[in-house]
Amino acid sequence: MAIKGVLREELNNSFQMQKRYQAELLKLPKGSLVKKKIKGNFYYYLIVRSAGKVKFFYKGKMISPKILGQYAQIKKTRAKYRKLLSQVKKQIKFLKGALRGKEAI
Repeated sequence: MAIKGVLREELNNSFQMQKRYQAELLKLPKGSLVKKKIKGNFYYYLIVRSAGKVKFFYKGKMISPKILGQYAQIKKTRAKYRKLLSQVKKQIKFLKGALRGKEAI
């Protein structure tokens, strides 16, 4: 069965991609930078989830455009890797089903 061999190889490749995407997500700094309006003034906070709780860390009234750009880029990169990870997980589920002989509906 040459097809099953190809499917197994593709499944192994998918597992490797999953590990790489998870490693890339772990490399990114935690949290997201948000701008809050409190009593008419704007303040910047870093939001981080830890131990199931959301924590806010005050960063100041003014943040340099360079830092704002970095956090925006990190947010885009994180979204990209999460999307890729979701796709590869679906692919793994499909390939496991195909190797067991189940048909995809």
